[in-house]
Amino acid sequence: MKHPSSDHLKALDRAKHLHPFTDYAEYARKGGRIYSRGEGVYVYDTDGHQLLDGMSGLWCTNLGYSQPKIVAAVTEQLERLPYYNSFFGCSNDVAVEMVDALTQITPSHMNHVFFTTSGSEANDTNIRLVHRYFDLIGKPNKKLIVSRENAYHGSTIAAASLGGMSSMHKQFTALPYIHHAQQPYWFELGGERSPDDFGRDAAQAVADMIDELGADNVAAFIAEPVQGAGGVIIPPDTYWPSVQRILDERDVLLISDEVICGFGRTGRWFGCDHFGTQPDLMTFAKGVTNGYQPLGGVVVGDKVGNVLTNQGGEFAHGFTYSGHPVACAAGLATLEIYQELNTPSYVSDDIAPYWARRWSELADHPIVGEARTLGMLGAVELVRDAAARARLDSDGKAAVFCRDAAVDSGLMVRAVRDSIVSAAPLVCTRAEIDLLIDRLVQALDATANHYGINQA
Repeated sequence: MKHPSSDHLKALDRAKHLHPFTDYAEYARKGGRIYSRGEGVYVYDTDGHQLLDGMSGLWCTNLGYSQPKIVAAVTEQLERLPYYNSFFGCSNDVAVEMVDALTQITPSHMNHVFFTTSGSEANDTNIRLVHRYFDLIGKPNKKLIVSRENAYHGSTIAAASLGGMSSMHKQFTALPYIHHAQQPYWFELGGERSPDDFGRDAAQAVADMIDELGADNVAAFIAEPVQGAGGVIIPPDTYWPSVQRILDERDVLLISDEVICGFGRTGRWFGCDHFGTQPDLMTFAKGVTNGYQPLGGVVVGDKVGNVLTNQGGEFAHGFTYSGHPVACAAGLATLEIYQELNTPSYVSDDIAPYWARRWSELADHPIVGEARTLGMLGAVELVRDAAARARLDSDGKAAVFCRDAAVDSGLMVRAVRDSIVSAAPLVCTRAEIDLLIDRLVQALDATANHYGINQA
């Protein structure tokens, strides 16, 4: 099949394609790159340039771009049963198998699954599940949900309301029953406090919010184990134990948004496993199919699930593509690969420690104020003065410059305000990690030169 030229594709893209999170006027002027092929941990654009994918697609292609087992599973399912719905007492065999496979790797108290096609839809579903649960147990006043500032939980109206990103909230009217507490971002907010003290203070901010609203009115607290799109914000060790205790004392459900942290990225199957929390609901998506098919959902703990399944009455919520057989076939194949490769152990015992050692070397760069990692997540804070935590500029342009310099050097990373973040594929070799670090250093050097920072 003959494809249009690269220039023609770029022109069409600028003229007609409305991209997510994009300044359309700027994109119409500048355009972007168009990717046409992936192999291993690399993608290639229509001009033939190779890019080491330091973001795993969009936090999702954990296993890279060369997984024939997933392709074969999708192909076979398309030939056998390309679609059927999950309404009206119906299901399909692969959706049922996928439910069982998921609940084999989730925490032992989580044994029910509701399928969606994305994390955004899953977090919408969480709101519906939580409200339904408290209605069924006779606590209809528990409708409020607490989230965190600078959290990301998706882009639908409900999911973006759950998120705490002010730039998004400026463009729509957020749901009024969602409230946001302080995030556990020590580098930005910790001041002179130790990380442990700050972690306890950030947890107390959650308690204070719940108490201000009234525990009898608060249904749930939703949070990512590590804030991904917010800037790979890794909470201090004291944070999650304190939050879990606070929620337990106030009968507030915990929704663990595992869209980014799930499926081995932290070195455990899920971020809640790493931090020792006991979620009542768990959002999943992205890595569940290695990005090969759109699939998301909610894993529901027994406390909520047993009420939903025993009390009776219709749960009036669902999606046309809930439990889509092709997406579930991709998910089954992906989970099998994770288990065959023993991915969580490879991450925790081998590649993540090497990643952490190499990433920590970036802290010596003159424009890096902090280099932090957890599992196969990493972030560097860009600064003019590390001791004072003074930023290179006041509007995040330095991170965008650095990101663009990285892309020019053959590396995809992400700019988040004043930081550069990376979520490298979990199948990376040490040589590929070395190449990623080398290319990122080139971008940091270019950024330092651009801002006149002495590198001597």
